[in-house]
Amino acid sequence: MTRPLRILITGFRPFPGAPHNPTMPLVARLLRLRRPAFSEVEFSGHIFPVTYKAVDRELPQLLATHRPHALLMFGLASRISYVRIETRARNAVTMLWPDADHTSVRKGSIADGANAKMLGPHTARLFRAALGTGVDARTSRDAGSYLCNYLSWRAIEATRRDDGPRLAAFVHVPLVARNGASQRKSMTPRITLEELVDAGEAMLLEMVKLTRRQTDA
Repeated sequence: MTRPLRILITGFRPFPGAPHNPTMPLVARLLRLRRPAFSEVEFSGHIFPVTYKAVDRELPQLLATHRPHALLMFGLASRISYVRIETRARNAVTMLWPDADHTSVRKGSIADGANAKMLGPHTARLFRAALGTGVDARTSRDAGSYLCNYLSWRAIEATRRDDGPRLAAFVHVPLVARNGASQRKSMTPRITLEELVDAGEAMLLEMVKLTRRQTDA
């Protein structure tokens, strides 16, 4: 019998300036998917508060509880209109904007003397998977300097431990069209939640394949 894979899918709660975070319904929809390719996969999900303390507290707890083989993480980038697959985490944290707990950091880096951390070559496969659904998808070398980048950095650290997940990926998504009126008011047509779920499913299928190869190697 094939060993069950364990994949953790995460999103973020709303935060100042973004009262509607589409990663919450996206994660919920992905966890409900039923496909033959997922028959030997155990999915777990989590929605992070948009705070540095929450990431540092809850990510280790999730890894210890679920022991995932892979992490597929989603975050909101409200100024884009496409799906953005991140390829690395920068050693940077903004000192300009506090988190949802109004906590401001006092230095502009995550770790002293460290370079950017690469997520890995599997990000190219996720990009092609998303693109194959017809959605506008792009890759990025700049995950910003806020909580999305911070979570990516911590997740990459986890993959480098012997008992950590094999793969981690972070995907930025845009705001979605919530109704016809908001769509008409927008200068740039917004992606729908259904399109986002299709792209998320394609990337999740690819993560299952890639992780299976890693665990079987």
